[in-house]
Amino acid sequence: MNAETSGSNHTVYTFKKLEANIIFGNEHFIAINKPAGLLSIPDRAQSEPSLKEILQQHFGAIFTVHRIDKDTSGIIIFAKDEATHKFLSRAFEERRVEKFYQGIVTGAPEKQYGIIEAPISEHPIHKGLMVVHRNGKPSVTEYKVIESYNSYSLLQFQLHTGRTHQIRVHCKNMGHPLACDELYGDGKPVLLSALKRKFKLSKHEENERPMLNRLALHSYKLQFNDAKGNEHQLEAPLPKDMRALLQQLKKISYP
Repeated sequence: MNAETSGSNHTVYTFKKLEANIIFGNEHFIAINKPAGLLSIPDRAQSEPSLKEILQQHFGAIFTVHRIDKDTSGIIIFAKDEATHKFLSRAFEERRVEKFYQGIVTGAPEKQYGIIEAPISEHPIHKGLMVVHRNGKPSVTEYKVIESYNSYSLLQFQLHTGRTHQIRVHCKNMGHPLACDELYGDGKPVLLSALKRKFKLSKHEENERPMLNRLALHSYKLQFNDAKGNEHQLEAPLPKDMRALLQQLKKISYP
């Protein structure tokens, strides 16, 4: 994916630069592999462009079906007409869309597979923060460990409910928050020097560049039937930054 960086340190995206990220498109809806750091839909402050606005500039009518967090990468769907918007929105609400994510968590979970059933509600004091609470809404996340190392593990998650920050809250609750999570983890970037004993900076570098410096969560796969009954299984491979970290972890663990 190509991108330009503006003077304000925000990556600037246009439809032309995002065109290679189109996973699927027809006259009814479009599926995009959203880069981390790009808003799905406009925020209240209208502070920066969103993926929806970029698509509207190219296609005209675009309807929000669901959303993923700004710092999360991966598959997101937008409808191109009202009928499709209504059908897909209802499919998400009625849990007829299977949603799979992949994420890198800190540490290594004891169990290779599990189902987390922990109700989630909004934090009573801190707006925008979610917590596990007995009076919260029922929230179910199924997970399995794909790769595991001492410091970090790659997990696949299937969402059976769609609460705000659900995966992030459930990961924190099981004692393995997502890497680089500023809200539910320590928010620290992943540095090779913290993983590799005999780390040395390159001659051309004054400061170490983080291997990962954003929420390590990726919307990996969506499975659903469209209004005509056609089955769709859409996948977006892990982005380069998450793959690079996993490759280094593998090298360090198995030199």
